[in-house]
Amino acid sequence: MQTRTLGHSDLEVSEISLGSWLTYSGGIERDQTVACTKAAFDAGITFFDTANVYGRGAAETAWGEILKGYPRDSYVLATKVYFPMSDAPGDSGLSAAQIRKQIDASLTRLQTDHVDLYQCHRFDVNVPIEETMEALGEVVASGKARYLGFSEWTPEQIEAALAVPGAPAFVSSQPQYSMLWRAPEEEVFPLCDAGGIGQIVWSPLGQGVLTGKYRPGAAPPAGSRASSPEMGTFMDQLLREPVLEAVARLQPIATELGLSMAQLALAWVLRTSSVSSAIVGASRPEQVRDNAAAAGVTLTPDVVAAIDEALGSVPVTGTTLAPGASAGVRHR
Repeated sequence: MQTRTLGHSDLEVSEISLGSWLTYSGGIERDQTVACTKAAFDAGITFFDTANVYGRGAAETAWGEILKGYPRDSYVLATKVYFPMSDAPGDSGLSAAQIRKQIDASLTRLQTDHVDLYQCHRFDVNVPIEETMEALGEVVASGKARYLGFSEWTPEQIEAALAVPGAPAFVSSQPQYSMLWRAPEEEVFPLCDAGGIGQIVWSPLGQGVLTGKYRPGAAPPAGSRASSPEMGTFMDQLLREPVLEAVARLQPIATELGLSMAQLALAWVLRTSSVSSAIVGASRPEQVRDNAAAAGVTLTPDVVAAIDEALGSVPVTGTTLAPGASAGVRHR
């Protein structure tokens, strides 16, 4: 397993990281969660990403119980704050009170005294950015988090946070990024590169579409993410016939390189130095092992060009998970 430095921090993160959305938040049994986590460590994965909202605490609780069996300095642990944690009014967002409340709750569930990375899951347009940054600074100063990050912020929102006088520095950005969704390349990557902010990308496998398991003209396999009623709308764009046909054209490229389709997709996002780590989800240990094998794979310019040719105009599709307001910043 190869590692990369996360932004301007001193965190060394594995190129492949294990996430817990839709899996350890309640989607798979505890035994599978234990097996996948063990497989991750065995494969050299040392970066684990979760969020308080995943299963409204279930994912953090699961990893709190499991990870306590490993030395704390043997892994990098990240979690997030923003989305509602209950149906109570105001139990969401990035106000100072909410950040203080949720970091303590996360640490309790994770059974640790600190996280290595604390991320704003989305941007809060209803709270002055100065208030959010001040509260995040308190979290770092208290030792409850070593570093800070954000997920799915627009360039305007990133710039507003960076402009707050005396604000703590961000070291990571977590956007959706894959062969099928390349929007961050245009503005977010260059802006973050200039600020020493590394990318931890989610959905590098296009919600599983880039593994090749969804075939043109065929119904989604039983038990797959796309077969779940609640995920149907979310994946509609990715399951369009032109997208599936284009993805099928990637198979000969992967075969010629001796890679699985997943490994090809992961190597593609890792081809750029802007990306520090690619987050994968897994419900079986063999998926973890297959994904981890993408670390260190180098794609030549000819291969990257062949991928672009195979996909044609398809990399204009994609979807985001409730990104919040696409623009707008509130100041004091």
